[in-house]
Amino acid sequence: MLSATVHRVKRRSELSTHGVENGQRPASPRGTGLPPASPAARPLAPQGMRRTNLSLALRHLRTNGGRSRAQLAQDLGVSKATASALVGELGQRGLVRESELHRTGGAGRPGLTVDPDGRHVAGVGLELNTDYLAAVAVDLRGRRLAETVRHLDIADLRPAAALDAAADLVGPLLKELRADGVTPMGLALSTSGVIDHAAGVVTFAANLGWRDVPVVSEVRRRLGLADDIWVSVESANQLAAVAEHAAYGDPALTELLYVSGDEGVGAGIIAHGRIITGASGFSGEVGHLPLNPAGTTCRCGRTGCWETLVGFGAVVERATSPGDPLRDHSVPLPRRIDELRSRLAAADEDAHAAIEQLVVDLTTGLSVGIDLLNPQVVVLGGWFAAVGDLIATPVARALEQRQRDFGSVVDLAVSRLGALSSATGGAHFALEPVLDDPLLAPKAST
Repeated sequence: MLSATVHRVKRRSELSTHGVENGQRPASPRGTGLPPASPAARPLAPQGMRRTNLSLALRHLRTNGGRSRAQLAQDLGVSKATASALVGELGQRGLVRESELHRTGGAGRPGLTVDPDGRHVAGVGLELNTDYLAAVAVDLRGRRLAETVRHLDIADLRPAAALDAAADLVGPLLKELRADGVTPMGLALSTSGVIDHAAGVVTFAANLGWRDVPVVSEVRRRLGLADDIWVSVESANQLAAVAEHAAYGDPALTELLYVSGDEGVGAGIIAHGRIITGASGFSGEVGHLPLNPAGTTCRCGRTGCWETLVGFGAVVERATSPGDPLRDHSVPLPRRIDELRSRLAAADEDAHAAIEQLVVDLTTGLSVGIDLLNPQVVVLGGWFAAVGDLIATPVARALEQRQRDFGSVVDLAVSRLGALSSATGGAHFALEPVLDDPLLAPKAST
């Protein structure tokens, strides 16, 4: 299970580290994640609505973990016969299994525990970043089944070439899953920029230089995917927030702000356990907050955007002179980060001064997000995480100095998901079709 390093601004109640594999369900983009079912808040649908009933039962088990059929019936407010029928049908499709005895301490014979299974279905996430591609597959319990990363300067490729490379990366992964008897239920693509979700089009991605790219239809065509496999395109940072939320796996954690940096800066926001996407899906573009009006011109055309202060390229410009290899965008970002760390270890004065300024500028922007959203946890991703051991403690201290009262307490965490964060979140999101309609899952072979 993946976890995060936490630097507490001020101690608050401990957050669980149990992940999705222990029965917790991550937040989902565009409000698709349903809250735990309860007879008072969400009664079962009338007779005949099998899909709704099965969905409620499966989501409840995935959210709350294993329980007996009797306990499931009580939780959902239905008869034991109805609960048994739901469990039986979910079991036929390999979505749940019964295992160890469930003892409640009362009289009578103990029952078997019904647990989410889903070893035979998977969600797949594919991220198209500026300088790499990443693909991840997870099963219904959140277990990672496969992963692959390819470093590639996507921003220098035409969209068609980039999508060719993406298909070449994820195609073998899909074949591997099928060869192992696992059915891919969905593929969630992720990238930065403005997305028309209904059309599956990236309408504008400044960091990639894309306009009106029909990502979903083009990837589907390249992979030869049948219509029964759901494909979507989502915000990379929003899906990364889904993955970070899943890594905590604590139902008490409902407010999370994920902030990631590479050449640009973006955020994913979880509020009340759900991703906040905004009216057009463009929420989280914090890199373009105007925090330095007298500063330099951003790639977006505006002046003084936050990413002109804390993006990797901006920090490197402060630490180097023109012609320095660290400024070479053809070199993969991880290698450039490693070189910067080497210079820091060698006591390079310019590099240290640039990191000290990064702490100041990062704190300024995070303070805006914290005051606006009041999150329980702020997670640093991307290149911020790569230098997290150097910046997290001073940033946490600076945030503590700005703390107004206990209500503004926040935990600062450093992601350990690395380049796989958005793809992992995409894989979780790609399971939504089978969670909405368990009848989409093929019947398990006997």
